[in-house]
Amino acid sequence: MQNHTPRQPHIPVVAGIKDPIRDGIRSGWNVRASTSIADGTVLEADVIIIGTGAGGGTTAEILANAGLKVLMLEEGPLKSSDDFRMDEREAYRDLYQESAGRMSKDGAMSILQGRCVGGTTVINWTSSFRTPEPTLQHWASEFGVQGMSSAEMAPWFETMEQRLSVAPWQIPANPNNAVLSRGATSLGIDWQTIPRNVSACWNLGYCGTGCPTNAKQSMLVTTIPAALQQGSELVYSARAERLIMDGRKVLGVDITALNDDYQPSGSRLVAKAPHVIMACGAINGPALLLRSKAPDPHQRIGKRTFFHPTTFCFAEFDELIDPYYGAPQSIYSDHFQWPSVTGPVGYKLEVPPLQPGLTSVLLLGHGHQHFSDIQKLPNLHAMIALLRDGFHPHSEGGSIELAGDGTPIIDYVINDYLWDGVRRSWLSMAEIQFAAGAKSVRVSHVDSPWFTSWEEAKAGINALEFRSNAFTAGSAHCMGGLAMGEDTTRCVVDSDGKYHHLDNLYVFDGSVFPTSIGANPQLSIYGMACKQANKLLEKLQQG
Repeated sequence: MQNHTPRQPHIPVVAGIKDPIRDGIRSGWNVRASTSIADGTVLEADVIIIGTGAGGGTTAEILANAGLKVLMLEEGPLKSSDDFRMDEREAYRDLYQESAGRMSKDGAMSILQGRCVGGTTVINWTSSFRTPEPTLQHWASEFGVQGMSSAEMAPWFETMEQRLSVAPWQIPANPNNAVLSRGATSLGIDWQTIPRNVSACWNLGYCGTGCPTNAKQSMLVTTIPAALQQGSELVYSARAERLIMDGRKVLGVDITALNDDYQPSGSRLVAKAPHVIMACGAINGPALLLRSKAPDPHQRIGKRTFFHPTTFCFAEFDELIDPYYGAPQSIYSDHFQWPSVTGPVGYKLEVPPLQPGLTSVLLLGHGHQHFSDIQKLPNLHAMIALLRDGFHPHSEGGSIELAGDGTPIIDYVINDYLWDGVRRSWLSMAEIQFAAGAKSVRVSHVDSPWFTSWEEAKAGINALEFRSNAFTAGSAHCMGGLAMGEDTTRCVVDSDGKYHHLDNLYVFDGSVFPTSIGANPQLSIYGMACKQANKLLEKLQQG
């Protein structure tokens, strides 16, 4: 086994790559930090969009191209390619919610979510899947969602795939991802290549820290610049504190200006527009509505919140894996995803990149054993299973609550139904890793040793105890909380994203998913937002 310190990739000409955001600002784009605007200022627009991630960025370009004056509000800072140095410490601090430390109420699940201009699209791993057909069928039959069959969504997905250069990854998988394809092939398990939203990708592997070459086709380098080029306005470090309402109308947004340290500066702004679009995600969106005391006669705000609870399984190889280099996710398997739609929880298998900081948390443990484990990093592989929550009566998801200061609290419990999926996913991943030639395998449970054979792992995994906080459950997929559908007793917005109980409020993001989707959600949000934004535009143009 070779042990060496992960070396930083050498990027000799990154300094010569143009930064489209800085170039655009120099050319006169209307981009301001909230603290540069005088306290009490009233901003006005035709449409306010709260949040600049997949939903907000997509919507901004569509409406701006139609000639509407669009104001984009973003809680996070503005960072761009000149700021991205493939440094985990800087990236987690600058680009992630709560410095990548956002957690569920009981501390049992950690949540990676973007907090910057461009949102999670800036720091995700580029996997781009259409919403699975069984999910869309379930939404239609169980929640009355209209106009979102596979056939009806296909042209919207195709539009966004072309806009964002989504295509199956053509370069051979790195050694980390190749473990999944090799082991699955040995066992007769189906696997496929992941579509990625990249253009002229350098195959660096540090997508989670912001792309320094602008290859990742995030909102930061695509739709937001396009909207700004059409005269839109962007105000960043601007927290939407509450909606200003009068009866069934939203008049505007009360904004807290944030300092460079992401704390309130003491200044407040107001934004006003005839139409307000929330695209601030499945955690901050419900929190905003709760703070605003938005009408909610059936108490559905923040309910049915889903995360694809994600389990981890590590494997040590004699060969060099270098799991921090190369396209972070390029192979997946849905073999265990759809045995049934509403039966035992299904799961999607993928491979995460293993940068040192992230790995040190995921490995669990402490002291000498943890030090020994992290030294194996160059020879380590990890596999993840994304549990498809929300399709079974025992999988109702979690809820979003408010802390005393108005910040969101995520209440999500791993119950016996999900634990069954956790255990089965560990067994699936361990078997694949051993079939790929692993010398030892360890699941992300504090009581798990390094198993040296599949037989030993099978017996050991089945014996692990189910108790809170004993195993790693993570998520990078925040969904639900403002369910979409035509049944107003169960759903918060309609199939077009319009809030049921307010006349001019729309929600265009993953918070409207009635369940999780069973795939990485960014393309689902792009396609849905494209469809809904065009429907809204048609309505506005008709008067």
